[in-house]
Amino acid sequence: MPSAGAATAPGRVLEVSGQGEELLFMLFPHLAGLRVERVEDAGEAVLIWACCRAAQARCPACGSVSARVHGGYARVVADGAVGGRPVVIILAVRRFRCPDPSCAKVTFAEQAEGLTVRYRRRSVPLLGMLAGFGLELAGRAAARLAGVLGVPVHSSTVLRLVMALPDPPAAAAPAVTGVDDFALRKGHVYGTVVADAESGDVIDLLPDREAGTLEAWLTAHPGAEVICRDRAGAYAEGAAAGAPAAVQVADRWHLWHNLGEYAEKAAAAHRRCLTGAPDGPAAAGQDAPPGQLPDAGSAAAPPPRPDGLLDVCGRERVLVSRTRERHAAVHGLLQAGHCQREAAEILGLSPGTVSRFARERDAAGLLVRATSREGKLDPFKPWIDRRWNQGLTSAPALHAEMAATLGWTGSLRAVQRYVRQFRAADGRTRAGKTTQPAPAASPVPKTRQIARWLLSRPGNLDANDQARLAAITAACPHLDALAGHIRAFAEMMTRRQGLLALEDWLTAVETDDQPQLHSFANGIRRDQQAVTAGLALPYSSAAMEGNVNKIKMIKRQMYGRAGFALLRKRVLLHPG
Repeated sequence: MPSAGAATAPGRVLEVSGQGEELLFMLFPHLAGLRVERVEDAGEAVLIWACCRAAQARCPACGSVSARVHGGYARVVADGAVGGRPVVIILAVRRFRCPDPSCAKVTFAEQAEGLTVRYRRRSVPLLGMLAGFGLELAGRAAARLAGVLGVPVHSSTVLRLVMALPDPPAAAAPAVTGVDDFALRKGHVYGTVVADAESGDVIDLLPDREAGTLEAWLTAHPGAEVICRDRAGAYAEGAAAGAPAAVQVADRWHLWHNLGEYAEKAAAAHRRCLTGAPDGPAAAGQDAPPGQLPDAGSAAAPPPRPDGLLDVCGRERVLVSRTRERHAAVHGLLQAGHCQREAAEILGLSPGTVSRFARERDAAGLLVRATSREGKLDPFKPWIDRRWNQGLTSAPALHAEMAATLGWTGSLRAVQRYVRQFRAADGRTRAGKTTQPAPAASPVPKTRQIARWLLSRPGNLDANDQARLAAITAACPHLDALAGHIRAFAEMMTRRQGLLALEDWLTAVETDDQPQLHSFANGIRRDQQAVTAGLALPYSSAAMEGNVNKIKMIKRQMYGRAGFALLRKRVLLHPG
């Protein structure tokens, strides 16, 4: 055999013997059980002619060893590429006669250990490499990578190799089991991931997030001592039925996230408390310092602006009347015996809208969020107020100046609706209407900004944000009480004092005038044992959130074209 640096011309055949064979086995260790006869350069591929060294073979049916050769044939086996060219092994295979007369197989073909398997035209190393590509990259990307390396293969073949891989054994559930859901089709179809909450290893994927499915899995895989989950009722029911002795732990992040949602609702409900009388600097025609809110003691306050239920003319807003009508219609159909799906079809509403209306006993809860939304004009209102008080009372002029200097891209109609409240009709002609001063209050922070300040550690806020939060809590007693409840909950959560302080916290919230927190407390009451464990024990669902992100990445690699079976296989066997 020539040296490693020598090049072979296409069509050249090289006999292999001695050191050449040893060098070939060093490069192709899976050929060590063969007797290589020659290597041929076919131009587009490299051909290796070989045969098995063993003088006998074992019957795959009965296990008997036979040395009686019945016949033979040439078997073509594709192997990994070399230098960007595919390698093809032409293997001389012998067919042996089984010595056991009662065996169903009269004859059988020998297999090269580590190289061939029955009914496969690719070598064992090549099959493993393609399956690894499929686990990492899915079908099409794996096929493209294999083609670049010199191994042509179809994407469907790669996926078949992945599906043929055996599942990892899962005889028992881990001691600390984590359960979370993931979206197969967001908003429509969801599955469940079961993992080891301590190591983060995925144990299994379930096709839905129903209580019965989780119960059946826990029953078939006993051993769970602690179950970390989110606040979903189906998981609580399934865990209680499938592993009644296990301690259920509600995840702290989900608790804090739920508290943040209710805090945002409360901030939206009381945001109008921050639009009272103007402060001193703004009343003098100057811009108020950032974060300075209206001072309740300032004098000469103009009439208050219209609230979220009425427009600038004092009439009920169309959004308000429509929300009340829809709420009454939904509850009327539900009381008449219709289900939510039928009510959605009758009213022409989406199922999510009907579900949201059905959860509220009256329309007031729905109107809080709907009438407290920040509009596109909100950041520009302090500027309009200041220019109005400086004498610019023409809506078209205000609109033109805003577009030229501030980058306003909204309509003139929005500006006209806003300044209409400053025009006081006194019975004269339209051209002779008098005007009143615009309130010169500083801009009220957005709802999410207020909620972020309430939920942040005081030490993580800069001096300006701390001052604005202090002004907000001073202006609204409800927000001040809300801030106190949030701080108490955060301290209880970080110090793991659920056993000592949760009951007192719930009692304090339930006796306070905080309707939004009442809903949060009611949810905790329904799952208080798991919440107490979550606020007292060191376990959490942090590893589960990482697994959900990993599942999303794997799912998106397949462009939504693969089913649950392939997704489950890739997640369970993924090397990452």
